[in-house]
Amino acid sequence: MGSGKTLVGGLVAQRARAEFFDLDHLVEDQAGLSVAEIFATHSEAAFRAFEKETLPRLQQPGAVVALGGGVVMDDDNWRLISDKAMTVHLDVPFAVIWSRIQYLGTRPLIVNMSQVEVEELYRRRLPRYQEAEHRVDATRPAGDVAEEVLQLWSA
Repeated sequence: MGSGKTLVGGLVAQRARAEFFDLDHLVEDQAGLSVAEIFATHSEAAFRAFEKETLPRLQQPGAVVALGGGVVMDDDNWRLISDKAMTVHLDVPFAVIWSRIQYLGTRPLIVNMSQVEVEELYRRRLPRYQEAEHRVDATRPAGDVAEEVLQLWSA
């Protein structure tokens, strides 16, 4: 949710000459609907079910995967991810995230939420994010963040 997962993940994959997957895009392909359409015509639960079904297919050696912010909240998903992959928390304070997403109408989970509600969602998710193997300050330019993630991955 506004931390730069897709942008940074894409840069890391490009620089490493690795395959890149964005879970949201793969869910859209599988469902034949955009994320917004899944939320509007089905529900968040339906979207989470698509995520859970799609996630195991992304566990490919040497691939970079950008995960949606909510997928890790499911304990089974988190076990799968953390057992089989290097995990990185792109750490961004809520104020910065809010400045990045507040005018975007393309995030169906938060489109009808107030800033207070979005911050509460962020606070609920943060402890899980902090369980990641690595933490990277993602308030910096995306290229710098990607370089740090690439160095962690190469270590």
